[in-house]
Amino acid sequence: MTPGADSVMGFVGVRTAGSSIRRVFPEWADALGLPTRTLVGHDLPLDSPPAAYRAVVEMIRDDPRHWGALVTTHKVAVHAAAADLFDELDELATTFGEISCIAKRDDRLVGSAKDPVTARLALEEFVAPDHFGRTGGAALVLGSGGAGTALSHQLGGRADAPAVIVCTALDRAALDHARAVHERAGLPPGRFRYELTAGPDDADRLLAALPPGSLVVNATGMGKDRRGSPLSEAAVFPEQGVVWEFNYRGSLEFWHQALAQQESRSLSVVDGWRYFVHGWTQAVAEVFDVAMPAATVDELGRIAARFR
Repeated sequence: MTPGADSVMGFVGVRTAGSSIRRVFPEWADALGLPTRTLVGHDLPLDSPPAAYRAVVEMIRDDPRHWGALVTTHKVAVHAAAADLFDELDELATTFGEISCIAKRDDRLVGSAKDPVTARLALEEFVAPDHFGRTGGAALVLGSGGAGTALSHQLGGRADAPAVIVCTALDRAALDHARAVHERAGLPPGRFRYELTAGPDDADRLLAALPPGSLVVNATGMGKDRRGSPLSEAAVFPEQGVVWEFNYRGSLEFWHQALAQQESRSLSVVDGWRYFVHGWTQAVAEVFDVAMPAATVDELGRIAARFR
């Protein structure tokens, strides 16, 4: 099936109208020579029922205008509710139990998990290949949803892996899912700790135990999908640490907490902009079956920066 002149790419999220991609995508389409400049958002509330996810996937599958779609917040839920609707899932989608990209290949519906690739590409831009071995730093990944689990997976598989990777979640099911992903990937189990965090005090305690040079990541969605930070205002980041806020828009409380300590704690503070760029360029490459070498990603990043 080849969509016609009125074709679109889909975007499944919570509040898609606020994303910079709505302005960026038409410019990328022109630069890449894509067959459409139109991006259509499909908004679903957090914790929507399985039928809602199935309906969106079925609509994308059956609508001849859709080339495919990127899935953001709902990728784990889409896999849980609608995996059987796909003709093919890639290895990462099966390993992670999530679908972040929906593409069509002739009459086949193909699902893939792009977050692990996105996390690795973004991480490599600001964490040196020898960072953890050189500094002795650990990693604290706050949040074990799709993005957090993708990052912990990539950290665990690095040649220069942190000695300890602490994965957190508000509920046991999320931690069990992260553990299962790490086990299916064959990662060393002794490299990970799985911690329930009932609130900011628990997260603060884990933060305070980190050695200098550690990586601290907000992968909870707080500061974007809902206000707040997983840390309290009393939290202290590790000396010479690297702080990564996965979000690039929203209230960004975690980001501001890190910036306030950037000078006093000698922190490297990174927001989610390049993660956003890599995530979307990987999805565009998959949906439209186009090459996405590093030079092209850099050029698309420069285009996107004009709209930030």
